[in-house]
Amino acid sequence: MNKIKSLKNLMALGCVASLLAACSSTPNKAPVVERGMSSSNEVYVPPPAPKQVVKPVESARGNYVVKRGDTLYRIALDHGQSYSDLVVWNNLKNPNDIKVDQVLRVAPPEINGAQPVAIASSSSIEVKPLSSGSSGTKVTPKGDKRPYSESNLAELQKPEGSGGAPVKTEVAVVKPQERSAESAADVDAVDWMWPVDGKLLAGFDDKNKGFDIAGRMGQDIFAAGAGKVMYAGSGIRGYGNLVIVKHNNSLLSAYAHNKTILVKEGQSITKGQKIAEMGNSDSDGVKLHFEIRLQGKPVDPSRYLPAR
Repeated sequence: MNKIKSLKNLMALGCVASLLAACSSTPNKAPVVERGMSSSNEVYVPPPAPKQVVKPVESARGNYVVKRGDTLYRIALDHGQSYSDLVVWNNLKNPNDIKVDQVLRVAPPEINGAQPVAIASSSSIEVKPLSSGSSGTKVTPKGDKRPYSESNLAELQKPEGSGGAPVKTEVAVVKPQERSAESAADVDAVDWMWPVDGKLLAGFDDKNKGFDIAGRMGQDIFAAGAGKVMYAGSGIRGYGNLVIVKHNNSLLSAYAHNKTILVKEGQSITKGQKIAEMGNSDSDGVKLHFEIRLQGKPVDPSRYLPAR
């Protein structure tokens, strides 16, 4: 009996051990999918790339893109135009409020940087009337074949329905166009003189866009040629009190670092007229900085001023 009980106890212990082993084993877990997660079959679409900001560029000759530090006066000077013209051409309500990357027109609207198109006026075309005897409109073509003879040739040259003389067709004659007002002769038309007496401190080169002429404070400065004052003021950095005179459609002269300006914008002046007094405004010393510009570009004044 004792053996039987011991055997039963051993069997019971074995069952308990089997159950414990089964409980301690790792069960198979069911897959868990969280809500909101995309399945493997869905395609990832990246968000659209941000649009690049494209800075405006010069769309054509005759336009200018404003750069940092520019003023309307400086732009007008660099392009040989009137400050007031730039205001009108660009419809500027506040000329002092121009912004970087703003595109400005620096040539007249009808030109816009290109050469004007020559248009023949009615007075330049000479039209001769058709000779009398013509019946006007041709009704049918002459397609009959005839043997060559002087009489048949004369007959074929007659107009339709008329026995008159052959029609003489005149071609309109176009007269040659007159030379543009802005020509090489216009450049040479200015009668130049030196704007001031003094020692030449610096000549024309890539960095110095004109002549630097020494003098004394308050010394008289004269217009180097006749013209109209395009600018008189101190709004262009680096030039101090500045006077710009426009002599014709091609040439202008500039007088910088003045102590006093004696003329006004829009004023017509004569060659040798006193326009300013020498000074050192926006300069490291008393001097006159003098420039001559052709089509807005600085040129060597020695090409124009008389020898001395």
